[in-house]
Amino acid sequence: MAGVRLEANFHIISGHVSAVKNILKCVGNAGLETQELILEPLASSESVLSEEEKEAGVVLVDIGGGTTDLAIFHEGIIRHTAVIPFGGNSVTEDIREGCSVMRNQAELLKTRFGSALAEENKENEIICIPGLRGREPKEISVKNLAYVIQARMEEIIEHVYYEIKSSGYEKKLIAGIVITGGGAQLKHLPQLVEFVTGLDSRIGYPNEHLAKNEVLPKNVYDELRSPMYATGIGLLIKGIQKAELIEDSITVTGASVEKIKPVQKPKRAQGMFEWILQSGTKFIKDDIKDEDYTN
Repeated sequence: MAGVRLEANFHIISGHVSAVKNILKCVGNAGLETQELILEPLASSESVLSEEEKEAGVVLVDIGGGTTDLAIFHEGIIRHTAVIPFGGNSVTEDIREGCSVMRNQAELLKTRFGSALAEENKENEIICIPGLRGREPKEISVKNLAYVIQARMEEIIEHVYYEIKSSGYEKKLIAGIVITGGGAQLKHLPQLVEFVTGLDSRIGYPNEHLAKNEVLPKNVYDELRSPMYATGIGLLIKGIQKAELIEDSITVTGASVEKIKPVQKPKRAQGMFEWILQSGTKFIKDDIKDEDYTN
């Protein structure tokens, strides 16, 4: 079939130039070099979503500190993205104001006793917070705490549901919703999401790409399984994929094998993190001398 014009539909993601420059500057000040920018839910999807879910239709909801990021996949292609300006920090501020406590105490209340469904908590459960400088301790009901959290989480989920309906894929999401990020650690959150949206939901853990316990120490392995690290692990996976593409492209273009520093393979079967630490190789082109090789 011959043609003179090729058409395609593109999904373009835009952002504020100042925000991008700030990220690049922060990374540079940390002594690192930025390779590329990747949208947060795209990175998270690499670590928590399977190819079957992307094919069937799934919504990834990444609840971070300042924002909640959303990405909709269908037939293996990303179809819709959105950033909602509410996240875990909004919940903490609500607890601080609603329960009249310090910010650090509000964060501890959220992480230790927080629940997204007030009805799942008993009336007689009380939390005692030490008073300031000899003042009387403050008592807070766990159920009242849950009411404060539930109100904000319902608002966030309603924004997510609005984006799902706006995308036009509401009836095509066989795999439902996958929740990840630090905010996904709230108890009873999947039940609240199912109640508001009517879609199946689960918590996305980035554990299927992590090395087993015999490679990583158990405490490190257990910590990295948290949804909080979904984006970071996804970025590492993206980096490995790009390194493999660079290696393949150099091989295809016929570059001299002698002029390319070989990838240092681990001595034994190891996990993703040790692979990155031990084989962070820069691929060198023909015109660079041997003494310029860096590892």
